[in-house]
Amino acid sequence: MVLNDPETGIPLAVMDCTLITAKRTGAATAVAAKYLARPDSKVIGVIGCGVQGQSNLEALLAVQNQITTVFAYDILKHKTEQYIARNEELFPQIDFIEANSPKEAVENSDIIVTAGPIIKDPDQVIEASWFKEGAFASPVDFDSYWKPAAMKMSNKFCTDDIQQLLYYKSVGYFKDIPGIYADLGEIVAGIKVGRENEKEHIMSVNLGIALEDVATAILVYERARQKNIGIELPL
Repeated sequence: MVLNDPETGIPLAVMDCTLITAKRTGAATAVAAKYLARPDSKVIGVIGCGVQGQSNLEALLAVQNQITTVFAYDILKHKTEQYIARNEELFPQIDFIEANSPKEAVENSDIIVTAGPIIKDPDQVIEASWFKEGAFASPVDFDSYWKPAAMKMSNKFCTDDIQQLLYYKSVGYFKDIPGIYADLGEIVAGIKVGRENEKEHIMSVNLGIALEDVATAILVYERARQKNIGIELPL
């Protein structure tokens, strides 16, 4: 990523965007959860124990301070074990449990993150009956894990950018989803209400927009300057 001064157009920094993308994806889930998850949520279920599974968990724990338990599942058992071992060190106050199936990770959870691969024609496994009353879900992997009936359990189905979701739908993703209630910006700005009661099923599919990367990059740049980290390059 090349971060430019908005007033002059002069480049301020050149930075690797891999970590920035991971962090901003987790941050989008956390912002959505702040407005759409129950504030008394205690259990998180994570499916997919890779980079996104990690960044989403870290961000959620920054805004949900009553979490006691995390169920983790990955199709590769060793990935789940590594994920749990790493996070038990980072968050010793939380009980990490290896889920034996996607069902176990979903049905017990107040907040659900699915972070598997994004697939246009997926073999969806999450059933509507697993989506606990009052739960909030953030499918980072589009609709790859969620069956249409499960997604349609949502009383409010949100996204970070409606037009982008409609574009992805036009090219073959999201073949059968509920009507879109709002984009995340509308909820944060108070244009539309977020969670209204403890029984609502709510889902926010955050696809990732460049503005989120830029906002994150600005914070990275400012902190790097404060800590005198980085290499000065001549222009």
